Amino acid sequence: MYAIQHKNSGGGVNGNSTVIIGDREVLVVDSGYLPSVAREDIAQIRQWADKPVAFLLITHFHNDHNNGSSTYRAAYPNVTVVAQEETKKDMDMIQPGNIERTPREYSEAMAAYKQGKDTDGRALTDDEKKQVQAEMPILEQAVTEFRTIVYESPSLTFEHKIDIDLGNRQVQLLHFERGNTAGDAMAYLPKEKILAAGDLLVYPLPYVGDGFPSEWAKTLRQMGQLDVDTIVPGHGPVMHDKTYLYLVADLMQSYVDQVRARISQLGFPGSHTLDEIKGSVDLKPFRQKFVGDDKDQQKAFDTMADQLVKITFSEAAQR
Repeated sequence: MYAIQHKNSGGGVNGNSTVIIGDREVLVVDSGYLPSVAREDIAQIRQWADKPVAFLLITHFHNDHNNGSSTYRAAYPNVTVVAQEETKKDMDMIQPGNIERTPREYSEAMAAYKQGKDTDGRALTDDEKKQVQAEMPILEQAVTEFRTIVYESPSLTFEHKIDIDLGNRQVQLLHFERGNTAGDAMAYLPKEKILAAGDLLVYPLPYVGDGFPSEWAKTLRQMGQLDVDTIVPGHGPVMHDKTYLYLVADLMQSYVDQVRARISQLGFPGSHTLDEIKGSVDLKPFRQKFVGDDKDQQKAFDTMADQLVKITFSEAAQR
């Protein structure tokens, strides 16, 4: 097995990919953000193995994990694209629009930057102008690449588990409860004690743009019960114990417990606002554990914390 930790590219983040090689065929977990990333990975896979990529698991619908799928299809026409059934639903609904919309948004951003403004029309500072000037070639490349992407819908779905034999290598594709999305999938190698976790686990801070915190905490604890020595997160370096996994689970559970405690004081959350909840959540102990004294990471943690309160409140209000 090989883990590929991609650098961010094309104006966006870039999820990790995992390459699992059997005696007969190969399974890849996630296809990257841009076709060029997928092409580089495919070239590397061909150095590692003279076997076809027979399966491509998409762990969830976020496009930095699946935009490269049509590149894999071009290289391996018989590849089966696999996803949990909720992920396929989300991908089919969201991804065609993402592929069409993103190059237009990048082009609009570049036009604004050339006028010395941000996308909201605010004048850029001198430092910001230098920063966006450096980003312009990256955005131009992304626009070109996005126009070549063909949406690749998963052709094989599952609810909770699929067992795959790659030839003397057993892989279990698993889904527990909802977490980062409604359909997060993992690839588990029980013999090798390896887990490719997707964005259920992201380092150095969890990604909480959306999600289901109460179920996420449960999912992470179920992951912790698997017999694993190595974890490949959706972003960040390979992990060799479960310390960070349990830290994220504790963070999620603390949010859920504190928000629920506040709701129990106020009453049904649909009758109240996020601001009435937000001030009652204290995560200072977790801030220190995650980022220590790093000022930049402290700001990132605070931004993440605000969003996590928002989605925890939203989840509770929808019950």
